Amino acid sequence: MSAHVFEGKMERDSTGTAEKTEPASPLRKNMNQDTCAANSRSSLVVTCGATDVAKARWTLLRQVLRQKQADTPEVKQVSVRRFATFDLFARKRLLTQNTSDNSDDQWVEYRSVFFPEYSALLRDNLGPIRVNEVLNSFDNTGNVCVWPSEEVMAHYCLQKRHMFKGAVCELGGGMTCLAGLMVAICADVREVLLSDGNEKSIQNVRGLAERNRQAGKFGSTQVSARVVRWDSESDISALEGHFDIVMCADCLFLDQYRASLVGAIRRLLRPNGMALVFAPLRGETLRLFCQLAQQAGLCASQHQQYDAQVWDVHLKMLTEGKDAYDENIHYPLLITLTKGPQPVSHTQ
Repeated sequence: MSAHVFEGKMERDSTGTAEKTEPASPLRKNMNQDTCAANSRSSLVVTCGATDVAKARWTLLRQVLRQKQADTPEVKQVSVRRFATFDLFARKRLLTQNTSDNSDDQWVEYRSVFFPEYSALLRDNLGPIRVNEVLNSFDNTGNVCVWPSEEVMAHYCLQKRHMFKGAVCELGGGMTCLAGLMVAICADVREVLLSDGNEKSIQNVRGLAERNRQAGKFGSTQVSARVVRWDSESDISALEGHFDIVMCADCLFLDQYRASLVGAIRRLLRPNGMALVFAPLRGETLRLFCQLAQQAGLCASQHQQYDAQVWDVHLKMLTEGKDAYDENIHYPLLITLTKGPQPVSHTQ
């Protein structure tokens, strides 16, 4: 559940050269052109009526297929991605080594700006949107973009890489599971599970994992990818009590899955494990999630100022980017969840 169908996410520049390095989704040049496709999470209003949402999805899909921007209020409720990135990663296009590969896939090196020794290989184009996948698949919000929350979580994992240990799971990682990949690349962990509830997402993530494995980026860490639906008893019971850290980004806004996510996190964690949840306020959605977590017996702690670079961009956008930036939907807070006392400080 989190991150792209045609990676419009990284602002694919069709005219760029293979060795051109650029921001993952240039903030200052493209922040007003950055409307993402089907079912975006950037300004989804969970309180809008089911009929309005359905109409908006069809309108949005029609506009995407015509390559038009979504500019009606109803569509903006479902998808407006005016603010695209905190500029924490840069990308470099890679030349295709396999001349027999006739696919449209474009591989990029996605490198941390502040920890440039760490990078991951991602796929930059996944072909056309298919109507039945957008409308019928399990939560396609992750099939559109690398959202700011996922970007921030990946950066935070690099910043706090020494706190990771044992087994780590990313839930709802979408088409890239960027944060999970970064943990596998930078941290001394035994295993990393990359997961999403959407089969197409996981098919792509498996390809990403294999490409990064072949590039020698994982060392001895065991990296796997599988479909994990939070509301599936068989999916959750197979992994129960297995992980030291569970993490997810911007997965709280869908009312029908919020309680299932809390339950999945609680069951997947080991007794002394910890969950990292990055998500913007989005009205009442974050508060409702924390309320459910506490009702489930988890200790929840909310952190607003957890990284200097992210906070600096946030403050700058509040004053200079008011037309593009809304902290209610763009600035991810960090929620830590444990079954006992909070073991790590997350403030700057």
